[in-house]
Amino acid sequence: MRATNMLLSTIVMTLGSVAPSTAACEPVGEIQFICDLIGPEDLAIVPGGEWVIASGNQEGGRLHAVHVTDKTTSVLFPTDTPRERLDQTAYPTCPGPLDLSEPDAFRAHGLYLRPGPNTAHTLFVVHHGTRESIEVFEVDSSATPPVLTWVGCAVAPEELGLNSVVALPEGGFAATSPRTGDVWDWNPDTGWRQIPGSADTAPNGLEISPDGRWLYIAGWREEKLTRLSRGGAPVQKDVVSVGFRPDNLRMSGDGTRIFAAGHGNYRTPEETSNVAVVDPETLELQRIFSHLRIDGFEASTTAVQIGNEIWLGTNRGEMIAYFPVP
Repeated sequence: MRATNMLLSTIVMTLGSVAPSTAACEPVGEIQFICDLIGPEDLAIVPGGEWVIASGNQEGGRLHAVHVTDKTTSVLFPTDTPRERLDQTAYPTCPGPLDLSEPDAFRAHGLYLRPGPNTAHTLFVVHHGTRESIEVFEVDSSATPPVLTWVGCAVAPEELGLNSVVALPEGGFAATSPRTGDVWDWNPDTGWRQIPGSADTAPNGLEISPDGRWLYIAGWREEKLTRLSRGGAPVQKDVVSVGFRPDNLRMSGDGTRIFAAGHGNYRTPEETSNVAVVDPETLELQRIFSHLRIDGFEASTTAVQIGNEIWLGTNRGEMIAYFPVP
């Protein structure tokens, strides 16, 4: 971990001092952009590493597939001919497919992709628009680009306002609700339930340990990260300061580190994009990236490592940013 941190620290020095760009989609130093997207707030890597799914959390936003190598984009949902197949066993309370008569009302916020056997995977999407819900899609990664089939949903209770979601190993999922300041889980047998110990976490982003024993909660308003135990009593809770407002959290593919992305000096002329790497066991945290706002890319909301690149999403912008890992 120490060697990795030394290399990643180089990113702060080489990229953090570059002035913001005024030309849309032009590189800023080593930072390059994938453009013509709307609010790509979160990113999910499709198994195989050839494609990334980007959300769209502003008016006119869509779920996009982004090709990792050539950086081209394709609309996955909604389309003129969406694929729909309700799984009533898995999602018995789902009232049916989304109303897509006004497709620009669709809002895809947080994403979570659960790998499945072979080329069939499951994508969980925090949705705002015609209903507040978790929408669930089957991802066929054998197609080029991948194909989405809507398979179900769980409509949130009226008081909740959802943000991030993770799949649970026993089935169902957990989701943050910044509006009520806590985290909830859902499964077809019990429906929605508040997760014990989550009430004071100021939640935004969410991640889960590979064994399902721990939740990691980004406390956006309070610039903190909380690790919360699952499935046992008493609840264990550990909190660390982040030093910026962490938005989304993403576990690395090998489960050895968490990427936390978020805002510094929020909504000021000195606003920054930030990324930190967190050790999920010790909660040791190191800032690896900090950069002043860029035209068309106001501030980072998520960070993922794809091969030798780090990709950043944003809620207030029309681009995905990416740069090389040394």
